[in-house]
Amino acid sequence: MGKRLLSLLLSAVLLMGFSGGTAAARGTETGGMETGVDAAETAAGAEAPAPESLYAACAVLLDGDSGRVLYEKNGYEARPMASTTKIMTCILALERLEPDAEVSVSSYAASQPQVHLGMREGETYRLEDLLYSLMLESHNDSAVAVAEAVSGSVGAFAEQMNRKAEEIGCENTFFVTPNGLDGTGENGRVHSASAADMARILRYCVMESPRKEEFRKITGTKTYGFTANGRSFSCSNHNAFLSMMEGAFSGKTGFTGEAGYCYVGALERDGKTLIVALLACGWPGNKTYKWKDTRTLMEYGLSAYEYREIHEEVKLPSLPVENGIPESADLTDTASVPLFEEASPEGKWRLLMREDEQIEIQTVLPARLQAPVREGQTVGRIYYKLDGEEVASSDIKAGKGSGLLTFHWCISKITEKFFINF
Repeated sequence: MGKRLLSLLLSAVLLMGFSGGTAAARGTETGGMETGVDAAETAAGAEAPAPESLYAACAVLLDGDSGRVLYEKNGYEARPMASTTKIMTCILALERLEPDAEVSVSSYAASQPQVHLGMREGETYRLEDLLYSLMLESHNDSAVAVAEAVSGSVGAFAEQMNRKAEEIGCENTFFVTPNGLDGTGENGRVHSASAADMARILRYCVMESPRKEEFRKITGTKTYGFTANGRSFSCSNHNAFLSMMEGAFSGKTGFTGEAGYCYVGALERDGKTLIVALLACGWPGNKTYKWKDTRTLMEYGLSAYEYREIHEEVKLPSLPVENGIPESADLTDTASVPLFEEASPEGKWRLLMREDEQIEIQTVLPARLQAPVREGQTVGRIYYKLDGEEVASSDIKAGKGSGLLTFHWCISKITEKFFINF
């Protein structure tokens, strides 16, 4: 019996030594397995027909729900964007000041060129009134007065505009002026943005901003009147697309000689929110091109895209646990834990897609885990991708825990067996 006990002790020591010497074989993010699983092969046949031609030099159709670009033509090219700039000016003012805030008019604000409200130096206005002037009539003096009220100067306001653009996720945007008049910053960069970035900015304003309801109300208003400094003012919305297509609810036009006609607009219909951004969409003599392009893109989005459930059940393996205590408590067995996917209960699993588009599911897991493992511990991730871009993801977690196999545990189990067999 003594020889048998000695043999068991020796086996335990050898087992511990072997387990401690296999660190190079442990699964890691770099050395583990990364597997790609296609939910389905790309559907055979032609894609849903995209717009064949557009007048705009740069154009984007964006899904307002996910933020995914559904169509683009030179969509990431930076160009002057004229008065669509005022979208950012409006949302910054709404988020930083109260509607009844008093705005004083400087000589610089009063000197802005047409189109302007006709402010006079020293006058004061309610912020809310100026935001209607800004977004309906596109008044340049109102933009400067609002910028100075928010930040103290146009330069400081431009810095805030650029910081906000970065927060939103813009990649090819640089603001110099609050009204969209052509300008160049001290770094030599011109006032410009891409169509994709302008679509992202409007998406933020109507879908994500804490002041989105106020923004929607202002930009969706057809006419607005107010009185200030003993004068009466009337504003009419120049966003004619509001009346051109059912569901259109927000947007902003723009024009300068450098930028050409520009437009950014949003539409809600059939449970979808679509955003269009157009830059350089014709010059004088072609003022209606932007409405034709907007309708073309909106109709394409409504007809070619439908919401689909993208989540699919992924079969997950059990993972071995290095230095883990086997569930059988037998030293000759290998410890392992089952896995499960913890998917978000709602929100990310419906995506606007064309019929021919397919989701790729990629599972990323280490080759093995290192004890101890807690039940519910995150051990990997599942990525849902479309055209190589991540559209959703979920955690892979351990379905059970596994304790650390220690020398003390081994001795206790050997001793327990010894007395059982004694």
